[in-house]
Amino acid sequence: MKKSVLTRYRVMAYVTGVLLVALTLGMIGKYVLDLGGAADFTQVVSIAHGWLYVVYLIFAFDLGSKAKWPVKKQLWVLLAGTIPTAAFFVERRISHELEGKLAEEAPAPVKA
Repeated sequence: MKKSVLTRYRVMAYVTGVLLVALTLGMIGKYVLDLGGAADFTQVVSIAHGWLYVVYLIFAFDLGSKAKWPVKKQLWVLLAGTIPTAAFFVERRISHELEGKLAEEAPAPVKA
């Protein structure tokens, strides 16, 4: 597995996580605090999160299939983009796990 597969998953995990937290705060502003501009904000953020979550799903599935994860682990990673802040914790755990494997797979530098 290439490091770029992990990198693009990590980027999308952070983007999805930030947008989901922003959407959650927007919903609180819209329904709890009754803020005026919150409706427009939540509409824009929800559309952005929806489309980028699809990209996150593709990258997470690609990562999971290349890492040969079991189905339960794959589902947990895929669902992390729907739970506020979960994407951050899952991304950190997955990154630590896979960076160790990537280091083992990397060929040793050739000395001249």
